[in-house]
Amino acid sequence: MMPQPTGRLVRKDDGVFVVLDRIFKAPIEDVWSWFSRSPRLAEWVGEYKGLPSTGALKFRMNAEGDGAEWGDVSILECDAPHRFAADVGPAGASFRVFWHLKEASSHTTLTFGQRLRSLKDEAPSMGVGWDYYLDRLLAARAGKPMPDWNDYYPDMLDHYETLCRELDQDIRREQVALHAVNQRAAGD
Repeated sequence: MMPQPTGRLVRKDDGVFVVLDRIFKAPIEDVWSWFSRSPRLAEWVGEYKGLPSTGALKFRMNAEGDGAEWGDVSILECDAPHRFAADVGPAGASFRVFWHLKEASSHTTLTFGQRLRSLKDEAPSMGVGWDYYLDRLLAARAGKPMPDWNDYYPDMLDHYETLCRELDQDIRREQVALHAVNQRAAGD
């Protein structure tokens, strides 16, 4: 069975985020460990070096191949095992990520998001990429083979491109309506 896209776009005060959810039949501390312990993190997405308690790390996505470079991570929030937010990459070109974990009825729900700099240029590929990586997390936790990138890309692009077009249209309509309101207010 081919994987299905699961992401959505969410507008927040600080921008538009691609947001995805996954549910684990596991305690919250176990799920948190797949994000916070470098050996476990390395099984599905990448590895870090440094001490998280300093608020700054280096991170490298190991699934991107041997040439993946180390990037700076500035930790903005860490409320273990519930909330995490960080800027990843060099100043001026970094991207914001967050994950929130919530446990109920012996299941933990992960909500993961990345802020987008552009709806047109990066949103579709980011959505596809995070569907792929979060499915890698599911596979790593279950001891199953890693999913094949070719089952995600380009097949899932249409889902994310459609979300971006719809949100862009909504934003444009809001801007036109706001402009009309401002014009009327200026004419009074």
